[in-house]
Amino acid sequence: MTDITSILQNIYTYIKNPTCERHEDLTVKDKGTLLLIILGLAFVINFFFILLIGGLEQLGLFSMEDHAINKMFENLSPLIIIFTAVVVAPVIEELIFRAPITLFCGSGKTFRWIFYGFAILFGYVHITNYELTTNVLLISPVLVAPQIILGLLLGMIRVKLGLIYSIIFHAVYNAILVIPGVLLYTPEV
Repeated sequence: MTDITSILQNIYTYIKNPTCERHEDLTVKDKGTLLLIILGLAFVINFFFILLIGGLEQLGLFSMEDHAINKMFENLSPLIIIFTAVVVAPVIEELIFRAPITLFCGSGKTFRWIFYGFAILFGYVHITNYELTTNVLLISPVLVAPQIILGLLLGMIRVKLGLIYSIIFHAVYNAILVIPGVLLYTPEV
């Protein structure tokens, strides 16, 4: 593997023009390094969307009070939340949204649109985390952008490294998001 700049350039190039070429020559250490760089990239990009989404909420365009994660925290035990977010969701979502991608490897230029389609579907499935109002639907491209970006990165991981790596990456990503929230959550009395 080369330096971080060239890895980021390779990620950008791949997302612009996804192909079915697999990285057969990478060591486990190289794959781990690549996953860590992609993880950092995902969180940096999504940080800016979190700020934007927070701004939209401050403008009164929607409320996070009714977000599905809040309902989970109110209704489920911490262990169930962690198990669902870190084990169940990554396995199910990767089997639905990433496993089929390589079935379309022989489809030529159509592969690109199938790859993008799975990422967009993955993102838009997450709109159900919000109370569906007219405003939520109008700003939905911004609200689901973090998941679409994650879908693109997970798709790349699935094609380049394999399905097990996209599941592991998804589980780690969710764990970083969910576990601190579970540990810090204090129910209202």
